[in-house]
Amino acid sequence: QVQLVESGGGLVQAGGSLRLSCAASGRTFSSYPMGWFRLAPGKERDFVATISWSGDSTYYADSVKGRFTISRDNAKNTVYLQMNSLKPEDTAVYSCACLGGNIATMPRVYYWGKGTLVTVSS
Repeated sequence: QVQLVESGGGLVQAGGSLRLSCAASGRTFSSYPMGWFRLAPGKERDFVATISWSGDSTYYADSVKGRFTISRDNAKNTVYLQMNSLKPEDTAVYSCACLGGNIATMPRVYYWGKGTLVTVSS
């Protein structure tokens, strides 16, 4: 069993920055690739970024490339999402997940966190 708890969401003005954290508990955290997804009102849940178990490989949605950075610290059982140059369209509930499958093309989700709300004002 793996439990994921996100934190770091809040209200920020356009152009600002936030860093989200996802703390994991349970066994085998370091064995999983990880990812961040977001759900905005009236839209589908979208992939944001994924990272391999070692942190050597990362993948990003086109909409966040150059602005967001995913990282992980396996010693702390934590995954991060650094979000810079935020836009109003980034407003969503952001959730982290433990993944399998091909994280570059078709990730499979094994565990979800409940999410943290990010609101970007114009």
